[in-house]
Amino acid sequence: MCRGFMSVKWSCKKERFAFMNELGNKIARKRKDIGITQIEFAEMLNVTRQTVSRWEAGSVLPDIDKISDIASILNVSCDYLLNDDVSDDTPAINRPVSRLLKDAQGKTVKLNFFDDEADMDLYLSDCRILDFEGNWMKVEANTKKGRIEKLIPISSVLSLEIREDQ
Repeated sequence: MCRGFMSVKWSCKKERFAFMNELGNKIARKRKDIGITQIEFAEMLNVTRQTVSRWEAGSVLPDIDKISDIASILNVSCDYLLNDDVSDDTPAINRPVSRLLKDAQGKTVKLNFFDDEADMDLYLSDCRILDFEGNWMKVEANTKKGRIEKLIPISSVLSLEIREDQ
């Protein structure tokens, strides 16, 4: 499900509605469990309280680049937030990242994606790998839109080139 989250084609509105509600319920439940208000949570994420309220009500989905930050604040995994079959008491599976990827952390790289998973924001851009969580990689890049941080599924990366000259 994580891999498909960004490119999912919903078979019906009912399925999308159910996913949005479940994600909203998970966010609300964990936020309340750690004792922070919607306002405090919104400030931590640099969004409005109304945005948090819409997420929790299941009327809109958070931007994919916010998922990692939400998971971090709530002390859960991205997999917990995005998968139906991962409960909050399921220990986070820390899948080992390959040595090649781990060695690239903190370095400037050029990423090549599988054709059907191309990320247009990162296409032909040098980016820096910030961190890994499970099957996800957090990167930053200077693009035409300015500096961005994105959370991308590792499985979407076909290859990478470490840019030694940077």
